[in-house]
Amino acid sequence: MQRRIFSEDHDLFRQAVRTFVEREIKPYQERWNEEGIVDREAWRKAGEAGLLCTWLPEDVGGPGGDFLHACIVMEELSYAYESGFAIALHSDIVVPYLFEFGTDSQKEQWLPGCVSGDVVTAIAMTEPGAGSDLAALSTTAVKDGDDYILNGSKTFISNGILCDLCIVAAKTNTDPEQAHQGISLFLVEADRPGFIKGNRLKKMGMASQDTAELAFEDCRIPASNLLGAEGGGFMMLMKQLQQERLVVAIGAQAAAEAVLKDTVVYTQERKAFGRPISKMQNTKFKLAECATKVEVGRAFLDRVIEEHSAGQYLVKECSMAKLWQTEMLSEVVDTCLQFFGGYGYMLEYPVTRAYMDARVQRIYAGTNEIMKVIISKQMGL
Repeated sequence: MQRRIFSEDHDLFRQAVRTFVEREIKPYQERWNEEGIVDREAWRKAGEAGLLCTWLPEDVGGPGGDFLHACIVMEELSYAYESGFAIALHSDIVVPYLFEFGTDSQKEQWLPGCVSGDVVTAIAMTEPGAGSDLAALSTTAVKDGDDYILNGSKTFISNGILCDLCIVAAKTNTDPEQAHQGISLFLVEADRPGFIKGNRLKKMGMASQDTAELAFEDCRIPASNLLGAEGGGFMMLMKQLQQERLVVAIGAQAAAEAVLKDTVVYTQERKAFGRPISKMQNTKFKLAECATKVEVGRAFLDRVIEEHSAGQYLVKECSMAKLWQTEMLSEVVDTCLQFFGGYGYMLEYPVTRAYMDARVQRIYAGTNEIMKVIISKQMGL
């Protein structure tokens, strides 16, 4: 079906993004996957091309676009099977915290670099003993005069190696009765003494993503680095997590579309028993099922994107999108990989990496089980 959420300006922007991907991403993907990290220069080039923080208003140094421009960047990266260049994490998950809750001074200090690619961001919520249960955080921030002293550890932090600025969730009140009210957010520069970046984590998928463990050992930061109000971290996280889940859904939907498209072409070219395997009934039926799931997903997701872009606060719908799109992606990529036979097990084939990349989609940004809890609550259950 024809998509109706984009304007002519968006279509022109998509062509520019697609050109950037062809020139500045695809030639380097194999090396990035092997090295487990994207070139730092790629971030600056993305900034120069206007691909970072596309929605950020011009009066704070942004390109002056909208969330639909950001969607286009997410989609084109997924169409190119690039899961490690975490532009969406930086631009559409982390930077919105700074824009929404930061002081004028914080915005002036950091936003220009976020747009240019000179500053790469990360957000550190997850800990070895606390994932979806944010109330279980053990990282602390203790007030000491005009400073806070951070202590604790974080894990599974995307952009963990490259980041220059990290938003860290920590307890400023350790009273168990105030578990949620005791969470605060801090802007922590990577060169702060006591901010320790661990080794890159070896993962099943997302090979070019520099996911890392982070540690804070008596890391002293000025009180001016507090993001928003002390104790207001949980509410800020709850507000912004809706867009984070939508971002995951957008990438998952585009990945499913890419895998299905490439599989259809492969089955038309691959022959068995003297004819293309696309002519076999099982192939037709299975790919028809996949195509139906993808089209249904696209129709729902575009509606959510449209309403989210219009400012609607869609707790239930964003959770539904994250749940549906990631489950659908896993089903589609598993079905499609089967048609590649033994080649589907070889890393040189994009469908193989797509299969490995898909699994984590049902885990991060809140597990799909958590999505079901949220949806059921919104239903009044």
